[in-house]
Amino acid sequence: MAGSKPASARGRLPAELTSFVGRRRELADTRRLLSSSRLLTLTGAGGVGKTRLALRMAAEVRRTFADGVWFVELAALHDPALLGHTLAGALELSQVSADPTADLAEYLEDKHLLLVLDNCEQVAEACAVLVSKLLAAAPQLRILATSRHVLGVEGEQVLAVPPLSTPPADAPDADVDQYESLVLFTDRVRAVVPEFQIDESNRAQVIEVCRQLDGVPLALELAAVWMRTLSLSQILERLEDRFRLLSGGRPAGPVRQQALDAAVTWSYDLCSPAEQLLWERLSVFSGGFDLEGAEEVCSGDGIPRHDMLDLVAGLVNKSIITRTMATAHTVAWYDMLTTISQYGGRRLAEAGRTREFKLRHRDYYRALAAAWAEDSFGPRQADWFIRLRREHDNLRAALDFCLAEPGEGPAAVEIAAPLWNFWFAGFLREGHRYLTLAIGAAPEQTPARALGLWAGSYLSMFLGETDQPARLLAECEELAERYDDDSLRARIAEVAGHALLYQGDLPGAIALLEEGLAGYRAVGDKLGEFDALILLTATTFFLGDPRAEGFGQAAYELAASRGADSSKAYALWSVGIVQWRDHDQVDEATRSFREAIRLWQPLNDRTGIGFCVQALSWCAGSAAPDERAARLMGASRAVWRSSGAHVDETTPYSQYDDRTEQGIRAAVGDVVFDAAFAQGAAYSFEQAVALALGEERESAAKPGLAGRLTRREHEIAVLLGEGLSNREIAARLVISQRTAETHVDHILSKLGFASRAQVGRWVAEHPER
Repeated sequence: MAGSKPASARGRLPAELTSFVGRRRELADTRRLLSSSRLLTLTGAGGVGKTRLALRMAAEVRRTFADGVWFVELAALHDPALLGHTLAGALELSQVSADPTADLAEYLEDKHLLLVLDNCEQVAEACAVLVSKLLAAAPQLRILATSRHVLGVEGEQVLAVPPLSTPPADAPDADVDQYESLVLFTDRVRAVVPEFQIDESNRAQVIEVCRQLDGVPLALELAAVWMRTLSLSQILERLEDRFRLLSGGRPAGPVRQQALDAAVTWSYDLCSPAEQLLWERLSVFSGGFDLEGAEEVCSGDGIPRHDMLDLVAGLVNKSIITRTMATAHTVAWYDMLTTISQYGGRRLAEAGRTREFKLRHRDYYRALAAAWAEDSFGPRQADWFIRLRREHDNLRAALDFCLAEPGEGPAAVEIAAPLWNFWFAGFLREGHRYLTLAIGAAPEQTPARALGLWAGSYLSMFLGETDQPARLLAECEELAERYDDDSLRARIAEVAGHALLYQGDLPGAIALLEEGLAGYRAVGDKLGEFDALILLTATTFFLGDPRAEGFGQAAYELAASRGADSSKAYALWSVGIVQWRDHDQVDEATRSFREAIRLWQPLNDRTGIGFCVQALSWCAGSAAPDERAARLMGASRAVWRSSGAHVDETTPYSQYDDRTEQGIRAAVGDVVFDAAFAQGAAYSFEQAVALALGEERESAAKPGLAGRLTRREHEIAVLLGEGLSNREIAARLVISQRTAETHVDHILSKLGFASRAQVGRWVAEHPER
């Protein structure tokens, strides 16, 4: 189910790390074509500057798009099935169905927005299909793509990005400022040799370097780095040697591709043998790596582990890899441009060692998943969440490798299953997909498969699957008995109790959760014990059982003793609900919920934040049932929509929502409630959190048009007015039932209604959209 974008962000573009040079004509052509066409593809060889041109154009036109400009990097994506989810993630739409394309189309339908899709050639066919559908559904959407070849979509405009302008052979006295390649080369050389200037003594050599490299920006930047250690004459000599080598024994390619090959190969040749090996081996990473990963995957057989830091520093100095600064929760991160990585990958393949290092990459991320499971309930919990988000592309790459290789299914399970709570915190449907594929690829009944079955049942429960959770759990129970696994028995009791809680069978849930708690304590599983305590707090709270306070306090003390901030935030929620309901301590409860939200914010745990915004709406509804309380209830719906989980739709939680709504309606009236609720429900995630924390700007509280229905939503609202069920609506419109449910939820949220009958009455009063 599609979420909403942060209104303040106006999209998301990466910062430019170096100066932008030239391209006046290309910028003008891009602007002209983008104004007359809804899809413009910038094509050209690797390294010619397509991405920089797209980013600069996006920055220049962002103010003309009311809903912002959004950059989506596709270089690390190799599985076309994840394209829709990747795009939804870039747009911050967490709660998507099994058909993300439909969710994206519905979200973008009334948006005036520019999407920048970078490196589409990785998944060109899938991009073409997705782009076609989105453009058909969203009349105000424009797409700027970069690709090494056209997408082939109807209505596509194509602009071939040329190399930078370069002096002709008969212009030895060319003015530096007149040719873009000279300006770029000079700028980049000054980054390593600040005193560098073009004068009569070196002008001809600089021009020849730019001509030899055909004005290809990446090639010029690679050459400029070597001015730190080589003279211009030495650079020219090596380039000439490289061109002769490249042209021998094979047909000559396009000049600019030869220039790039020459620059990259020449840079490779100037690296030490150990640096060359490292360059090749680093190509198995996807989306970047840290020093530890490089050491584990790439060291040995010619690369001593103790030399790794110096070798990485050497490749940074040569502009082969780039570095991102460390933060309070992260270490330094390194990455390679796609062209550089692909070159290393080709060298690794020529040496016949690709599979060897992909297996080492797999082993590293299998070990990382195991370490997460072992260490993430402790003082490094926040670091772990942030680290895995950064390693997301590598986790995907490792899983994709395992799922594509015969016999590697068990390894896929061993990576995906321990990450169940990472998937839940932000990648629910993706994690479910990987677990489903991994379980299918690892049919042998092993303890690893048992954990995969349990994790799959857990995630599928939150996705509203009907038969899968019980089916997976049944096989898991068989394996728990086969292996006499008490830990697995405790897990099964917990997830079965969790399911009963969401179904509203509170006494049954308590019995199973207490069984799970005892089992976790018996095997010494502290995270399992904590989870069971949180669920017992919730269940006894909803049942009115006085033990809720004891369970919540025990959970808080356990999390605090472990120094686990994310878990402590969940414990603060459990303490807060008891403070509010059993002791009428609204102020204390509000402080607990807000402290929890602030602990979750750096981790971007939207599911956890959803619990607390919802609880804050209960507090407001009981203490001050006014317009703000109604708006906070709507904001709670917005956060749940953004989180990807469906907790607010489960019986016990929705019952408290209903009681709160009734109280506010009685105090302010239906008209005020409906308007305020609809306003809050249309908030972005950031707006909703600001309201919950008491930090909302006055301007954000002013009513707007955000609750307006899209054309598709109005069509479905009419069918609701006719009394059709979700299944009947899906059949009528030829969409999935889940997509129909998603639309219905949006309609109820935007209009601020609690029942389908209210929608019917609204349609009668608003026959036209």
